[in-house]
Amino acid sequence: MAAEKVTSPQYDRWSEERRSGIEIADGRVVTAAVASTRRRRAARLMANALDLAGGPDWNADVAVEVRLTDAPLTIRRPDVVVYRADALDATPMHAEHVLCVVELVSRGSQATGRIVGVHRYAQAGIGHYWRVEWSATGIPIACTYVLDPASKVYREHAVCAGVVHVTEPFPVTINLTQLT
Repeated sequence: MAAEKVTSPQYDRWSEERRSGIEIADGRVVTAAVASTRRRRAARLMANALDLAGGPDWNADVAVEVRLTDAPLTIRRPDVVVYRADALDATPMHAEHVLCVVELVSRGSQATGRIVGVHRYAQAGIGHYWRVEWSATGIPIACTYVLDPASKVYREHAVCAGVVHVTEPFPVTINLTQLT
């Protein structure tokens, strides 16, 4: 059975309840996987640290719907989104409001976190992409990327095990071991 096809105007008329728990990929409705309690907690802790480090100009939140393209409609729900503080009430949140997205990668989301999502975020022009995975020993590892605006491809910025300490998109230190 084919996934339901939806346009931007149709989606904009949907209630929040109907929009929850889904993403849109190339105009097709995709059911978003329900994150585990551990993953939701890790996302919240990351968002709290990024929110504090971002100061008054940047907010960081979990479960933010980000519209990457209007045609075909593409909407993602990264685990953590860092966005301009003046876009707090923007509905929908567009990619141009977003500074950084963070994906917490599990076994079931490896393809999305490593390939599909990262490509879509880059094409939308989001300046920073972070991927957090857990090593075989359980140590969280963060890979941070910065967008090359000319090629719209991310280049690796830092790989951090245990503690993230970066200066881009702003200075922040996050103890990843708190996420386990």
